[in-house]
Amino acid sequence: MNKSSILTAISTVILSVSLAAPTFAAEVNFAHLETIGNSNIVTQADMADVNVEVIIKAETAKAAKNQSDIAIAKFIERLQKAGVSRELIQSANINLQPQYHYEKGQPNKLIGYSANRRVTVTVNNLSELNGILDNALEQGINRINHITLKSSKEAQYIKQARLAAIKDAQQKAAELAEGFGEELDGVWQIRYFDQRPVQPIMMRMNAESDSYNVAKSYQQGQVTIQDRVEVTYRLK
Repeated sequence: MNKSSILTAISTVILSVSLAAPTFAAEVNFAHLETIGNSNIVTQADMADVNVEVIIKAETAKAAKNQSDIAIAKFIERLQKAGVSRELIQSANINLQPQYHYEKGQPNKLIGYSANRRVTVTVNNLSELNGILDNALEQGINRINHITLKSSKEAQYIKQARLAAIKDAQQKAAELAEGFGEELDGVWQIRYFDQRPVQPIMMRMNAESDSYNVAKSYQQGQVTIQDRVEVTYRLK
C-alpha cells in the first residue's frame, strides 16, 4: 500500500460454551466463540481543514462589525484569486459582544465592543498551506484556531480498515477453534459500529506564531483510520 501501513491490533477473544455466565446464557444457549477484530491504517495526510478567526475590538458595535467584515471579505477575495474554489471556503456569522471594565465597588463601565468571525478553508494540497496561513495573517486574521489533517483517499482507507478488521476476527476465530479442538459452524451474530478517522489537530496559535514552521511540519503529518467488528460464531 503506497505511503500507508496496516497494523493489526491484538484482538480480544472469548471462548465460551453452553456453561457461560447466566446473563449471557439467556441470550446464547449454545456452544459459541466470540472474536473482536481490530485494525489500524496509518496513512500520510495530503489535505487539511484550516480554521482561522478575526477578533476586532472597537469603541462601537458598528466599527467592530465593519472591521471584521472587511478582514473576512479581503481574505476570501485573496483566496479566490489564488485559485481556491468558493465551495472550499466556509465563513461563519459574526459574534458581537459588549466589553466592560470591572472595578470593585463601581458600576460596570461599557468600554467598547468585540466582534469575531471564523473562516474554514479546505486545503486540497498541503504545499499550499503556508501561503494560505500567510494570506490570512496579512489580511487581518489574527487567530489560527486549528489545522485538521485529512486524507483525500479517506473512503478507500476506511474500506480497507473494515476488511482488515473482518479478516482479523476470522483469523482469530479459526485459530482459537483449532487450538481448542473445536470446529466453527458459521456466524451467528455480527456487531459493528462505524469508526471515524483519527485526524491530528494542531493546537491554537495567535498571529505572532511562525506559520511557516507550522505548515512545514504538517507536510509529514499522518492520519490513522481504525475499525472494529465483533463476531459470534457457533461451534459444532
